[in-house]
Amino acid sequence: MASVAPDKILEIKQLISNHLSQSDINSALRDVLSDYSQRHPNSGPISRDHLISELKNRGVVDSMMQNIQFGNQQPSPRQRQSLPMTSKPTVSTVDTDQLVSVPLEQVNFDANRRHLYLQFLNGKAFTDYLNEPQSENYPGYSSSSLASSFSISILFRNQRFRTRPFACAGEPYINQGFLLELHKDKQQGEYGAMADTQTLLSICDRIHIVLTRKDTLGEIHLVSSHFLEWRQVLCAQASKTNRILELNGIGAENKLPVGVINVCLQLIPPLNESVSNDILAAQLDLEHTKSTERERLFLIYAKQWWKEFLEIREEHRTRLVKIFGQDENGVNHPVFTFVQPLRSGRLLDTPREAARFVSLIGYDRHSVVGNTDRTEMWTHAHAFLARNCGDCENHAVLLCSLLLGFGLDAYVCIGTKGKNQIHSWVVTIGADDVFFWESLNGNRYQHTSIDPDDPPLDKLSLNNIRHPYKTIGCLFNDKSFYANIQPTCNVDACVFRLTDQSKWKAMSVDAIASINTPGLVLTAPVTPHLMSNTLDPVALSNDIEKQIRALIIQHRKDLGYTTQFDDHLSYLLSPALSSYELERVTGLSVGNEEFQEAVRRAVPNGHAFKGFPIQFVHKNARKAFVFSLRNNLCEEIVCCHGDQVRLAVRVRVFTYPENAIATWMMFACRYKSVGSTK
Repeated sequence: MASVAPDKILEIKQLISNHLSQSDINSALRDVLSDYSQRHPNSGPISRDHLISELKNRGVVDSMMQNIQFGNQQPSPRQRQSLPMTSKPTVSTVDTDQLVSVPLEQVNFDANRRHLYLQFLNGKAFTDYLNEPQSENYPGYSSSSLASSFSISILFRNQRFRTRPFACAGEPYINQGFLLELHKDKQQGEYGAMADTQTLLSICDRIHIVLTRKDTLGEIHLVSSHFLEWRQVLCAQASKTNRILELNGIGAENKLPVGVINVCLQLIPPLNESVSNDILAAQLDLEHTKSTERERLFLIYAKQWWKEFLEIREEHRTRLVKIFGQDENGVNHPVFTFVQPLRSGRLLDTPREAARFVSLIGYDRHSVVGNTDRTEMWTHAHAFLARNCGDCENHAVLLCSLLLGFGLDAYVCIGTKGKNQIHSWVVTIGADDVFFWESLNGNRYQHTSIDPDDPPLDKLSLNNIRHPYKTIGCLFNDKSFYANIQPTCNVDACVFRLTDQSKWKAMSVDAIASINTPGLVLTAPVTPHLMSNTLDPVALSNDIEKQIRALIIQHRKDLGYTTQFDDHLSYLLSPALSSYELERVTGLSVGNEEFQEAVRRAVPNGHAFKGFPIQFVHKNARKAFVFSLRNNLCEEIVCCHGDQVRLAVRVRVFTYPENAIATWMMFACRYKSVGSTK
């Protein structure tokens, strides 16, 4: 029998690991174990040989082997049909279950257009992950038993891709590539024609590479954010070159390396004659000089503007007027450059649905080791979406961009809320009304200005002020920046007539445009388009509900209680969950009467009913169950015991762009009331 090279063994192991982390093998394993325990309740754990035999009998092993491609093996016709249309990379999904990276020789592309093939080969020196722990196979967790995984997201000229998850290790093996179009800008006359050398030299867009890590509990962490200058490939022989990318950390660790990744860049078709290094260096130096000069001129203007702002009133020194924000790499940008009008196509239909979507992206306050105070980090939108989590600034910027795309006059506000906590939210200013939008929960509040010279408000009027905001220092969007120069920065007394120069000090529109026009500043943030959700909400709802039922049964068993579910009552909970989500999107409550009538008819006379709804933004069943039990009512329902107790549970997952989800659950029970004789 021929021996297999060590590097080939590593490749095979990685291919199998990648497939196991993406497939539904975990569901198959749970089904086998569940069936075995029911058929052999007293025989102990299932043996490995018996488990493999069961998986073979169910076709799981054959299905897995058919889907794994080794080396240069050609895909079958059916598999070839499932490969992504690489000639249209902008429609590629970010979902790792469907994204397929294939060798260049297997890729179909339009030979009349210029492309860049970017291949990630392997990584080295990821020393922080040499001893990455394995995940525990706890019941109720949908994550696999593999170690935590890395994933790379890339953005280039509004084309987005993501690699399959690969092992989180000191020297990860990647070997995945993507085909990027180099002439997508119709306004510059590039679309539909082969990009020549001069056109390629003028494309100053960099490739944004974001490395994330998914831990064993399903949490996603931002590891590194890197901007790759790709035009060195124009100088390479045969238009192909290898590069070593040194990736640094984020935030306060942006100067510390986290590892290196080997990549290969290849121009397709290659240039007839490569560009000299001197010409490329001159082009890069010219772009850098022009960009730096624009930034220098704006900085001079901003300093003068700030000086004038402070001269108006001494108290202005303490107001939250923020002109610059620092990104994840420690680079300062004018805050208005983070905002760009964003049209969501057919993914989001209304501004309120956009607010709901943004609120479902995870919230996480950035912190620094050794510092308990809040630290701002204005993460690039691509990194924010790749991680699917961020701080209030990231949420507010994204929501403002979406509302601008819907044609509203929207601005990001910077001020305080609650106990003087610095916060960012969104305001839309209409002809007659002003509304505040809270990007972290999707709530919308109407603002009514109060004259500070009026008599103090009574208790009823104070209760009508429902928003949580206290002060406002400034507001901005992609075209304007205003500082609050009213006598008080209190939100309730604030007048939002932005054209009134006695109340708001505006920055020059021309000064903002000079630095916030695409292509003028090399380091300016870029807002990517949204990707559709590729999760199956029905299958996901069924899977989570099945896990929740198993957790309830186990929890009650530990308490010495038996468990019986009322499937009909469980089904009747669905309309309530749909109504709750609809209310979050529209602000309107519908269907409550029908739900109450259905429950009344389903609960026998002399029985009581209890229900507890709750919503999460993740799909971790055990995490949701443990959190729900902290509520006294939920604990009463799950632990209910007595005469004729029947439990009910229903899970409903609602999907939004970027694989954002709203996971609604309702725990319920019915039982015979004490003292009832019926």
